[in-house]
Amino acid sequence: PVTDGSRELHSLCAQLEFLLQFDLKEKRSFFGQRKDYWDFLCQGLARCRQEHEGIHFVTSLDKLKTPLGRGRAFLRYCLVHRQLAESLQLCLLDPESLCEWYYARSPFLSPKRRAEILGSLYELDCVTFHLAL
Repeated sequence: PVTDGSRELHSLCAQLEFLLQFDLKEKRSFFGQRKDYWDFLCQGLARCRQEHEGIHFVTSLDKLKTPLGRGRAFLRYCLVHRQLAESLQLCLLDPESLCEWYYARSPFLSPKRRAEILGSLYELDCVTFHLAL
């Protein structure tokens, strides 16, 4: 199993975060706080399901104060529960939402690249992650 001490885990999470932030449009909340990929994931999953267990879990953690911290916790939760590919795929279903959140260079706007990314993430479902949540 992959644990918190794994170098590969840190590299994987850094690459996932890079993909989710690459060419992300700058958006601000009502109070002026910069939105991040966490907000994109919340919006995308809210459209598809009543409630995602990972979103509920992360929002219940009082120690997490920033969208970036919540996004990182969500990625870890999804890796442990083998839900990362499915969760991201649900967020990527709506082309209008993608254009609302990302500029044209984002790999998520290219059907071919999006399929490659999701294919790789579905392969991670075979990997066991034992991470502190």
